[in-house]
Amino acid sequence: MILHLYFARRFAMCFLFITAILFTLIALTSLLEETRRGYADTVTFGNLLALTLLDVPQKINLILPLNMVLATVVLFLGMARSSEMVVTRASGRSALKTLMSPVFVAFLIGLMVVGMFNPIVAATSKRYEQVSNGYQNGGASTLSISEEGLWLRQGTDEGQTVIRAWRSNNDGSVLYDVTFISYDPGGGPIRRIEAQSAALGPDGWHLRDAKSWPLEVGVNAEGNAQVHDSLALPSTLTLDRIRDSFGKAGAISIYDLPAFIKQLEYSGFSPRRHKVWLQIELARPLFLIGMVLVASAFTMRHTRSGGTGIAVLSAVLLGFGLYFIRSFAQILGENGQIPVLLAAWAPPIAAIMLALGLILQREDG
Repeated sequence: MILHLYFARRFAMCFLFITAILFTLIALTSLLEETRRGYADTVTFGNLLALTLLDVPQKINLILPLNMVLATVVLFLGMARSSEMVVTRASGRSALKTLMSPVFVAFLIGLMVVGMFNPIVAATSKRYEQVSNGYQNGGASTLSISEEGLWLRQGTDEGQTVIRAWRSNNDGSVLYDVTFISYDPGGGPIRRIEAQSAALGPDGWHLRDAKSWPLEVGVNAEGNAQVHDSLALPSTLTLDRIRDSFGKAGAISIYDLPAFIKQLEYSGFSPRRHKVWLQIELARPLFLIGMVLVASAFTMRHTRSGGTGIAVLSAVLLGFGLYFIRSFAQILGENGQIPVLLAAWAPPIAAIMLALGLILQREDG
C-alpha cells in the first residue's frame, strides 16, 4: 500500500507540474491572440486579461488527454533514471500492478473534470463568447431555449429585435408561430409583428401570414395594424450564428445538458450534437485511463535500454492518433453516421484494449 501511495503521489505531482506549464503557455498565447483582435484598441489591458482567463479553461479542458500522456512520460522516465522501476520489478511487482496507482489517479482526475471542472468550463466559455461578441459588434445575437419556446435576439445600429417562436425546424432556418418585437436604440418598443412562419435567408427574414402593430406613444396599435401575406425583414443573423448560439454543447454544464436536450427536442431542433457531447464527457475518465496506459506502454522501461527518445515520441504520437480518432468518431456521431454510444464509448475502450495489448506483449514477450 505504501508503494501504491508513493506512485499515486508522484503521478499527481507530475500531472500538476505539466498542467501548470501548459496553463502558462496557453495563457500567454491567448493573451497575444486577444491583443491582435479588432477590439483590442478600444478596451483596456485588464479587459483583455480577463478575456484570456475566461478562455484558458476550455483550452485546458481540450488538451487534457495530452496532459495525461506527458505526465505519464515524465513519471516513468524519472523513475527509470533513478532505477526505481528496476527495484520495483525486481521485487516481483508486475507492470500491470505498478500501473494501478497512476490509473486510479487518472480515473479520479477524470471524475473531478466531469463533475467539477466541466461546469466551470461551461460558464467561462459562455461568458467569453458573450463578452468578446459584445466587444466586437456591440450587439451580440443570442439564443435561449425554454419551456416558453425559443428566444432570439439580434442587434443592429438601429436597435434590438427580440424574436420568440414556439418551435423550429431541425436546423433553425424556419421558425413557426413567431413574434418579432423591435426596440429603438433608447430601449423602448416601436413595433410588434406576429407571423405564422419566418424563414431566414441570405437577405434576412421572410415572414408568411404576418400582422404588424406600431407601438408608438399616442398611436392606436390595433387601428393602425397591417396584415401582410409576406413580409421581409432585414437581419444580422445567419444560420451559422444561430447554430453557434446553441450548438456549442461545451458551453452547457453536464448537469444541465439532459434538460437542455429535452428542450431542443421539444423546440424541433436536432439534439444529436449535444447527446454525443454528453456521452463523450461521461466517457472521459476511461479515455484518460487509456492515455495513461498508452504512454506507459512505451516508457515503462530502463533508460539503459536505449531508444528513449523514440519511445517518448511514439507515446505522444499514438496519444495524438487516438485523440484524432475520438474527434473523428465524434464528428461521425454528430452527423448521424454512427450511433451516439458507439461514437462516444468505442474510442476510449479501444485505447485501453490497445494499450493493454502492448503492455502485456512487452511484459510477457
